Order: sequence, then C-alpha cells, then structure tokens
Amino acid sequence: MLRPRWIGMLLLCLVVAGVFAWLGQWQLGRAVQTNPVPPGATEEVQPLADVALPGEYLPEPLVGQRVHTRGTWVPEDFIVVESRYNDGALGYWVTGQLRIDPDVSATVGPTSVAVALGWAATEEDARAAIAQLEEAASVSETVEVTGRLISDEGPVLPPRGEDPQTLTRMSPAALLGQWHDVDALFVYRPYIASAEASAGLDAISSPAPVEGSGLNWLNIFYAVEWAVFAGFAFYLWYRLAKDAWEKEVEDFEDDRRESDAGPEPAAS
Repeated sequence: MLRPRWIGMLLLCLVVAGVFAWLGQWQLGRAVQTNPVPPGATEEVQPLADVALPGEYLPEPLVGQRVHTRGTWVPEDFIVVESRYNDGALGYWVTGQLRIDPDVSATVGPTSVAVALGWAATEEDARAAIAQLEEAASVSETVEVTGRLISDEGPVLPPRGEDPQTLTRMSPAALLGQWHDVDALFVYRPYIASAEASAGLDAISSPAPVEGSGLNWLNIFYAVEWAVFAGFAFYLWYRLAKDAWEKEVEDFEDDRRESDAGPEPAAS
C-alpha cells in the first residue's frame, strides 16, 4: 500500500469519494425543507397568480393550496373526464377552460387554467350539465372560481379500440389538445378543482392535503446511498491492493518451493 502506484490509486479514490460526499450533502440539503408550509396554510385562499405561474410545475408544498381567480369560460371547451371517484362513487368530471381576466393574470397575453367544475354519476348527467354551461358561456360573463390547485395527473392513451379523445386522467396537457383558440396561449400546468359545483353537478370531494413532516425521505435515502458509494471507493482500493499483495506472496511461495525442490534429475 505504500508503493507509489497504490498511493496514487488512493489519491484517486479520495477524489471519487469527495465527489460522492458532495452529492450526499446536496441530497441532504434538498431533503430538509428550510421553509415548509405552515400548518393550515393551504386552507387560506390565495390569488392564483401568487401561487403558480403558467407553464411551471407546482412545488410539492403548494399542492392542494386553495386559490381563487376570475375569467370567462371558453365555449365548446367543456370536456368530460371519465373514471373519477367522488367519496368512493365512480363517475365523471366536467371540466372547462377558464380564460383568465387580464387584470388578474400573471402574464401579458391570453392565459387559461383548466377547471374541474363538478362530478356527475352518469355520462348523461355530465352531458346535460355541459349543455347548461355552454348556454351560460355564450354570453361571456365573468365568473369567480375558488378551489384547490392540483398537479397534472399526466395524460395516458385510451385502451385500444376506444375513442382517442376519451380522457380518464385530469391532465391540462391532454385537455389543451382538445381546446379551441389556443394560439399564443399561456396555460397552467396544474388545474383547479372547484369548491362549488354548478349546472346540477355535485361538488368535487377535495379534502385538505395531509401535513408533511418537512423531510423528504427519498432524498435522505439517496444521501445514504452516496455515503455508501464513498466508502466503497476506499474498500475497492484496499481490495485491489490486497489482491496484488496476495498474488505476489503466492508467486514468492511458488518460486521458493521450486528452489527447495532443486533441479530435476537428468534422464538416463
């Protein structure tokens, strides 16, 4: 281990272990939330523009934050999302595109947010509600919307053979593909689950999010992994040096046995 070759190898392992230690410290820094959301903060209604910006992902501490905004419904953009549970009952959500009033918008330009307006037990009830909503949207009245801001569930493809326009996940990205008048449109990634239903729909059950502990255990697990990797770098150096030493000892023993046996007798 004191030979220059193995000292050089040890220095290399020190560099590798140092990088792993830095990565572990970085993960620990991300695991501890230095500014966790105070208990009950998600229940205080905040302006949508103060909580999130169009096109950005919603930070985990703000998922479920109650927000309010105002705007007008875009006609022909009330869409049904299937397979939605409400207090254990399977049914349908009616969603709409809310074009946010420029006075409360966080951007310069047209901005929309997807809103889940309410729940229906059957598709027929959902379609009937859409008919009422379309009639109200035709007069372009400004409406106030209050509800919980929830992250995009991500789009999924419908089962083979079904209508490709069928939606089973609440995804603004998927809804955007069916909306009208979307040129140069800013869109929020999360959606609003409205606190009040309309058009004969039932209110969506959306309880307050469970208060977190201020620790991200996944990041802590990653930090422990980096510490193990750093320790393994030193073990690898020790194991390689020991293997080289054992090989030299084995070769030395073989040479000594050959020397003790002496030369082989000459053939008669």
